Amino acid sequence: MPLVRISLRRGKSAQHIAAIRNSVYRAMVEAFNVPQNDRFILVHQHDTEEFDYDPNYLDVPRTDDLVIIQIACNNTRTIEQKKAFYQRTAELLSKEPGLRPQDVFINLLETGKENWSFGNGVAQYA
Repeated sequence: MPLVRISLRRGKSAQHIAAIRNSVYRAMVEAFNVPQNDRFILVHQHDTEEFDYDPNYLDVPRTDDLVIIQIACNNTRTIEQKKAFYQRTAELLSKEPGLRPQDVFINLLETGKENWSFGNGVAQYA
C-alpha cells in the first residue's frame, strides 16, 4: 500500500499532472506488484521560492521541470524491484507527459506493515 507524494513547480496543466500520477501508478503496478485500486497519490504544486533543488547534484542535470516523487511503502521490496521501479517510472514519465529522465527524482520511505491504518482505526496489516 504505497502512499505517493509528488512535488513539482506550480503551473502545469491538469492533463500533465494526471499523466504523472498515472505513469507513477502504472510503474508501481508493474514493478512493485501493487494491486489494482491501491491508489493513494497526493500532488503538491509549489511556487518558485518553495521549490529549491540543486541543478547538478551527482552530475545529473536538472531543470525546472523536476518532479520529486516520495513514496511511503512497506519494507518488502528487493533492491532489484526498486531498481526496476526507478527505471520503469523514468521510462513511463518520459513518454507521458514527456519528462526528461534527469528530471525524475524518487525517494522511498520504507516502513513496517504495522504502521498503516486504512481507516476505521484498524491496523489492517498488523
